Amino acid sequence: MEETLYERVREAALAIRDRARIRPRFGVVLGTGLGGFAREVDQGIRIPYEEIPHFPPLRAISHTGVLTLGMVGDRPAALLEGRYHLYEGYSPEEVTFPVRVLKELGVELAIFSNAAGGLNPAYRAGDIMLIDDHINLLGSNPLVGPNDERLGPRFPDMFEPYDRKALRAAEEAARSEGLAIHRGVYAAMVGPCLETRAEYRFLRAIGADAVGMSTVPEAIVAVHSGLRAFGLSCITDRCVPEELKPVDIEEILRIAAEAEPKISRLVRRLIQTY
Repeated sequence: MEETLYERVREAALAIRDRARIRPRFGVVLGTGLGGFAREVDQGIRIPYEEIPHFPPLRAISHTGVLTLGMVGDRPAALLEGRYHLYEGYSPEEVTFPVRVLKELGVELAIFSNAAGGLNPAYRAGDIMLIDDHINLLGSNPLVGPNDERLGPRFPDMFEPYDRKALRAAEEAARSEGLAIHRGVYAAMVGPCLETRAEYRFLRAIGADAVGMSTVPEAIVAVHSGLRAFGLSCITDRCVPEELKPVDIEEILRIAAEAEPKISRLVRRLIQTY
């Protein structure tokens, strides 16, 4: 008989616990722009994804594919260095599987980072946006299908998907670190192509401040599983229709890398003060 999702999650968590006795309170998904945050972890134990049961092989550009468990200051944390995307051909269940494992490991706050295009004309490349809310335009939802009550309720309420306490703590952390930040709405598109001018106009018209290809499925599963969620975007390019020019992926990665130190400072301070 095929294992259930619940059983696969437990098996993955048990295999991780056999390698690391740390019970993480914080889980961080290191998307584009936050890969270097792994250097913030003390006493870290690194486990490649291929050594964790039921973690699919990782295909994303610039993502390492390692789970690191250790201490960020005096706070136990689990860092997922790399994520799965729908555009790579993964199912919604595969994309969000690591989030369920974080919950099983004992994580209370899940922190999601990503690179995003800035729809709000006030945003500039290299800016940080705290995700206040999101719009799911992926055409899928990771909760579709039979629901296992051991994982979460059939109809989770998404009235407040991003934890208000974490948002306030992040804003205070930014002030303490002298960082300028925005707070806005993140729209998720499936990708991998970037959007047209008409699509950017549509996204802005419906209230989106930034657009990307991740995070929303993870946040949905975080809410479903009882995790508190926090998200932030590194704005890597301006998606203002009147100013569009061809996007250079290498340039996007460069901008994300340049923004990484200040994002790392913000996330470290958030973990220390939450």
